[in-house]
Amino acid sequence: MRLGFHGGAGTVTGSKYLVEHDGRRLLVDCGLFQGWKSLRELNWEPLPFEPRTVDAVLLTHAHLDHSGALPLLVRQGFTGPVLATPATADVCRLLLPDSARIQEEDAAFANRHHTSRHQPAQPLYTEEDAQRALRHFEPLPLHARTEVLPGLFATFRRAGHILGAASLLLEADGRTLLFSGDLGRPDDPLMHAPDPAPVADWVVIESTYGDRLHGGEDAQAALGEIITRTAARGGTVLVPAFAVGRTQLLLLLIHRLKAQGAIPDLPVFLDSPMAIDMTELYRHHHGEHRLSPAENAGMCGVAQMARTPAESRALSQARFPAVVVSASGMATGGRVLHHLQARLPDHRNTVVLVGYQAGGTRGARLQAGERFLRIFGQDVPVKAEVLSLGGLSAHADAAQLVQWLRGMPRAPRQVFVTHGEPGPADALRQRIGRELGWPATAPLLGRTVELHA
Repeated sequence: MRLGFHGGAGTVTGSKYLVEHDGRRLLVDCGLFQGWKSLRELNWEPLPFEPRTVDAVLLTHAHLDHSGALPLLVRQGFTGPVLATPATADVCRLLLPDSARIQEEDAAFANRHHTSRHQPAQPLYTEEDAQRALRHFEPLPLHARTEVLPGLFATFRRAGHILGAASLLLEADGRTLLFSGDLGRPDDPLMHAPDPAPVADWVVIESTYGDRLHGGEDAQAALGEIITRTAARGGTVLVPAFAVGRTQLLLLLIHRLKAQGAIPDLPVFLDSPMAIDMTELYRHHHGEHRLSPAENAGMCGVAQMARTPAESRALSQARFPAVVVSASGMATGGRVLHHLQARLPDHRNTVVLVGYQAGGTRGARLQAGERFLRIFGQDVPVKAEVLSLGGLSAHADAAQLVQWLRGMPRAPRQVFVTHGEPGPADALRQRIGRELGWPATAPLLGRTVELHA
């Protein structure tokens, strides 16, 4: 058995792991690179393996850094099945076409306003490409041990994190390989805790927060204080939020704050068609999360929905106290860029960053305190208050990652630390060796290792 690291190695995005066994090839995740330009440019290059030779894809979850390159894989010749949990398949049916639409809209905007160096600007892939990829999806339930290729068995296990997210256990010829996927937090207010880690010979574990711990901050109280303070000065709270997961948690907290009378009764807007549809999915997958039907209804009903481009434009021009939640969470594209362009120059406003901000993204630049932000070819002054709200991350922290590993019935032969920036990945590698005494390595992008019997 061979394991190739073609994404999610040395970086927190682009996850792609190629498993080769007995003449068959299985791809675990197929994500987009995000963040630094040098990484994003990899999305435009041919994939580092021949897509026609891949027999199947298994998705741990639907976030674009794990699923967003599927339209490229299919366009370059992949013809096999894409296996995912039912909820992951449903989320991808929303997320992939939305990703394509955003790319098409951004390319069209760049061409109209001549803000791109490329003439004409092109989308990475189209909505037609996304729809073609979706036709390859086949649902695979949680906890169902299934022979996905001859002699190769797969089992999805709950990972928390977002709807449908799973860890993946592969078994072949008495050897076992475990992919953590993105692990959620055991104390997440929205999602269930991850399942315990099973026995495995080798483990591939994410390290997004491999060098840090989540603080004990009360995120709901902190959010309430930010909203109240910003409204008092006549400003708008703008939250770039991941349409899958963090948006729903934000709406839940705002619903609770309003129900308690802890914030002014100001309007709340959700400006992301995909996030709107995603929020409705929580009604259909009630077993995947912790919410009661009443809280689910409150979460879904607290915001006014801006679906059309005209509604979004009107909202970006509005000047009254409000909360605006818009994708994307790292400000890499989509409608939130128009809101940032309109609201960053006004000191009355507040931009709240939630969740991880990958290096090189606009969100990371704001978080680092840059005073100008490049949007649509213009340097926009940052005069609004910019805050990072802890306690809303969907990822397990370093201690929780190690605790998940510690629960394995016996030590694995090797741990591969992936899906993290070099600092967090190496910090987690050292912590695994120091606290558990297990051999761990942080593989480089493009490396292939032999998993010997």
